[in-house]
Amino acid sequence: MRVLMTGSSGLIGGALRRSFTDDGIEVVRLVRRPPRRDDERFWDPDRGELDQSAVEGFDVVVNLAGAGIGDKRWTEDRKRLIYDSRINSTDLLVRRLGAAEDRPDVLVSSSAIGFYGDRESAVTEVDGPADPPDFLSGVCVDWESATAPATAAGIRTTCIRTGLVLAADEGALGKLLLPFKLGVGGKLGSGSTWWSWISIHDHIRAIRHIVEQPVSGPVNLTAPDPVTNAQFTKALGKVLHRPTILPVPRVALRLLLGAELAEALLFTSAKVLPAKLEETGFRFEHSDIETALRGVLG
Repeated sequence: MRVLMTGSSGLIGGALRRSFTDDGIEVVRLVRRPPRRDDERFWDPDRGELDQSAVEGFDVVVNLAGAGIGDKRWTEDRKRLIYDSRINSTDLLVRRLGAAEDRPDVLVSSSAIGFYGDRESAVTEVDGPADPPDFLSGVCVDWESATAPATAAGIRTTCIRTGLVLAADEGALGKLLLPFKLGVGGKLGSGSTWWSWISIHDHIRAIRHIVEQPVSGPVNLTAPDPVTNAQFTKALGKVLHRPTILPVPRVALRLLLGAELAEALLFTSAKVLPAKLEETGFRFEHSDIETALRGVLG
């Protein structure tokens, strides 16, 4: 099997690439700088540059490209970058795949549970996007729509709606660890916001499952047991053997991150269930939050 990947240097991309190569699977990376190795090909989505030959002859394409959602405060320029880095790159990649003489069998393309917006009730893949839409929901809707030409070209296409990915040193959990280890971690605001999470271990396993099984359309990549922020906080404190008695005021986080970013990332309730994964036979190794945190943190 030959795999073509975008976004291969990120948290998920790096772990997925290692998983493939550890099993002897050839992975070729699309990179935005001059290639330095035989397993790299150049592309520049901003300029619409991707040589047609670079996408020929692959069995699977995994598209994980996109600027970090929570890396910086949301200015209008930053929001435009978040949007363009996803939609433009997906559009370019899919157009090249559709024109390929030797097309892949499978395209796995990123999306996020931001698709659903702020909801207190549980949602699965049959539920529609946020109504009215917010910024992240709008990004996800257009991001997924950009893959439509791949389906029209006969490529089995899956959009993975990823939740909060738990990894030891990166992502949201990596940023939370220091205050918790110092004993000053606590719930965020009231702690009532629902967080839908998945361990990095199960996330990679789920992508491999999607590649190997006849799964198409949107797939929620979240564990079957979403928790409130208060429950997450309690579990993390227990795993780290630290107190969690100091809540972080909502207003402080809005000031620190910017109001729109703080509300979108930390206070948007997402009770998302992995219905399609479980229906297609996937079994989680980290199905509850304490087990996941212990597995991730060793």
